[in-house]
Amino acid sequence: MRKDNQGFTLIELLIVIAIIAIIASIAIPNLLSARVSANETAAIATLRNIASAQAQFQGRAHNDNDGDGEGEYGFFTELSGYIEPRVNGDVAADVINPPALSGVFQNVQADDVGEGIVTKSGFIFKMWLPGDAGAPAAENPTDGAGGGGGVGGVAPNDNIAEGVWCCYAWPAVKDSTGSRAFVVNQSGDVLMTDNTVQEYSGTGTPPAASAAYSAADDLREPLSINGIPADAQDAGVWRPAK
Repeated sequence: MRKDNQGFTLIELLIVIAIIAIIASIAIPNLLSARVSANETAAIATLRNIASAQAQFQGRAHNDNDGDGEGEYGFFTELSGYIEPRVNGDVAADVINPPALSGVFQNVQADDVGEGIVTKSGFIFKMWLPGDAGAPAAENPTDGAGGGGGVGGVAPNDNIAEGVWCCYAWPAVKDSTGSRAFVVNQSGDVLMTDNTVQEYSGTGTPPAASAAYSAADDLREPLSINGIPADAQDAGVWRPAK
């Protein structure tokens, strides 16, 4: 008795492969788009949390380095309870407890120029405090307990740091982990840019501290919102995030 061979023909296999390729070409971009959207939504929420944490930290005077009774804004490591805040020219007896930010922000790493950044959900976050004359001071990633100082010889100015700060968030890999870039400062309003002009991505192409500001090198100046009161320093258009 003859037994027929069972199996797929070459043409049938090619048809199946073609169908799988068509489905993948539709599904994969949708999955990437969904991931980008989710990461951007998370970045906006994180910046709002940072703004709330800064307001709490400053309002409770956890960091009062000049001892005038008026709290100063802090860096990630201070807000997250990793290092002691700066008080009366020294360090506090202990870290803040409970911390104002989650433990993710204890993991401050150095970017390409040795300034402190934190990576979370496909985005890079960078905090800036004002130095003398409002000059931006980035977090020092090598600071140990009692640190929280700036890098490159620019340390936070205690009086000015009682009033202003800013934090940026941009994609770790543009168009893969995110597309847009975001910023928030003491106003609490998160702004975004489409990031098509600037192409901010990873540690190699970060926004400068003044990128979204209406004037350079002074965090006391207002952010540029839709070009008002002046164009943004990075030539992009920053507007309220949605």
